[in-house]
Amino acid sequence: MSESREEILANFQGITAIEDVAEAILHLDEADWDLLSAINRVMPQDVSNSSFKHNSMLNNSEVDVEMIDDDISVIKPKSIVPIRPIDGTSVIHGPSTSCKIDRPMRTLEFRVHYLENVHNFFMPDTDNVGDLRRKICDLSGVAPCRQILEGLQSPLVLPNCPLSSLCLPLPCNIFMKVPEEKQLDDRSAERLTQMYTLNIDNEDKLLKLQFPGTRTILQIKGDIYSLTNIPVRHQVWTGWPDTPNLDETMLALSGVGFPVHNLKVRKVVPKPITVHNDSDSEESSVGEFEDAETFAVEDDIFLDNVRTKKEDPLIPDNVDDETIGCIQFSERFQERYGPLHPLFFQGSLDNAIKEACMKPAKDRRLLGIYLHHEASVLSNVFCAQLLGCESVLQVLAANFVVYGWDLTFESNKNMLLSSVSNTLGGVASMTVKNIPLDRLPVLIIIMRIRSNTEIFSVINGNVTLEELLGQLVEGVERWAGRRDEEIQEEQQRAALQQLKWEQDEAYRQSLEADRAKEELKKRIEKAENEERARIESERQEAEAKREAVRQAALSRLPEEPPADAGNSITKIRVRLPEGSFLERRFTTNTMLKILLDYLTVEGYPAEEYKIISSWPRRDLTTIDGDSTLLALKLCPQETVMLEKRSSE
Repeated sequence: MSESREEILANFQGITAIEDVAEAILHLDEADWDLLSAINRVMPQDVSNSSFKHNSMLNNSEVDVEMIDDDISVIKPKSIVPIRPIDGTSVIHGPSTSCKIDRPMRTLEFRVHYLENVHNFFMPDTDNVGDLRRKICDLSGVAPCRQILEGLQSPLVLPNCPLSSLCLPLPCNIFMKVPEEKQLDDRSAERLTQMYTLNIDNEDKLLKLQFPGTRTILQIKGDIYSLTNIPVRHQVWTGWPDTPNLDETMLALSGVGFPVHNLKVRKVVPKPITVHNDSDSEESSVGEFEDAETFAVEDDIFLDNVRTKKEDPLIPDNVDDETIGCIQFSERFQERYGPLHPLFFQGSLDNAIKEACMKPAKDRRLLGIYLHHEASVLSNVFCAQLLGCESVLQVLAANFVVYGWDLTFESNKNMLLSSVSNTLGGVASMTVKNIPLDRLPVLIIIMRIRSNTEIFSVINGNVTLEELLGQLVEGVERWAGRRDEEIQEEQQRAALQQLKWEQDEAYRQSLEADRAKEELKKRIEKAENEERARIESERQEAEAKREAVRQAALSRLPEEPPADAGNSITKIRVRLPEGSFLERRFTTNTMLKILLDYLTVEGYPAEEYKIISSWPRRDLTTIDGDSTLLALKLCPQETVMLEKRSSE
């Protein structure tokens, strides 16, 4: 039995006790509105196979409710089934055409810059954007609904969009901002933390939903889209306060009633379009206008796609610069068709090809060239319904660089043909030139295989959503297989180059080591030679100094007195450290310093040796040198000993 999304939301909130509608819708979106999957995501694992209770609104009594069986039926939005992008195993939502290609899980490194802080963390690419926002909330304290993230590959990412489909660089730098808030008084600050009840009258249905005060009005409109399938651009509201920039304003600051506020929402009704034939005369034109046939446009298909007034082309006539033309194309496209559109490359076609194709195989992407024409009746439907589809946007964001151009004016068409001829060759230029008007707009898929950049397919504007996704997926699959082969070849070449580099580096390091050893050896030899030269110089200097002292002592030494001089002489015996003796006669009135000069002349200077008398034992070198030998009682003969002074 099928259930509406309102019933699924009510059942989910009743079972999980999650009062925040936005949080409940987030979990249901991530589970593709599969009630069982959503419950199993948030309920504890230990109760997944047990019964649990909830309050019944019918009898106000507690009843046992068994865990929902796997065969629960829910209404799937527009027959959307999972499609896997080529860069991972996570799923994105697309039509029944599937593209399941298993890829190894990658670990992504994120660096989130907020205020003066950088939060660094890792996540598997099997997680989705909602998981990323919750992780950032845990680290920074900024609620997911208030996070403005810059650094993802595309701003059009939904909470259930897998990280693997975004082709994020490693590491991925994300710069986070939060919406500026007005200074709050105590009452408004308190309301930010409270829950608001919105009674929303949707034609014959009444939705009673609760939202936190921090939820923005645009986020609430997005939640209503999830419940009613009315796109935000098709919603006409009654009951919102007249507040500037209402969509960006938080609920608590918008001026709505608290705690309950009543609103109405309906789907916009298209105006009838009058079709009449032109006439050569004013009289006939008036008559034909009165008889003109009027018809209504199917609301679900052509709403907001048929313009009731003349609009300027996406690129003005005779644009001077290709980059300026691309920027104007992107800005006017968003103004006309809203924020749900591919992220168009803002630059020349040559730069777009370099960005998509002229990179290593692992970083290479497909190039999608979207060609627009104002005169084509298919343009508005193709832009709003096909290029605005979430599944198409996710496939394009994950695998493509999208370049947009308007062929309405001949001058701009010629500029594009010249760029195509210069970058892709004459054959590609003729292919673009020969596209008939009734096939426009077109999306041209260009891929680079090995060294060739060529057109893979041309998707005409008269395709259905399923056909468009099917051709995109086919191109992605074909290109992914070829790209994997090139990645392996590049890895092999890189491995060979790495091996050659390592061998060259090892040889270079060996040569440097040998040179270093040789230089070290030379430095050691030079240091040793310098040390020997220094020691020799010091020795020679000491010898010269010692010889000078000896000569001075010799010049002061008197002649030895004769042995028959009687009592006026004394004989001094000097016992040398090696055991031998020196012996000499001196007069008794000879001063002690003369004895020291004698020993200096013999090679035993007082600076190096002590002269010790036997009785009493004393060091004669410490006595006044002008003392006579007689006064020192070194008469008529005496034996003294020489002792080597310690080096200390």
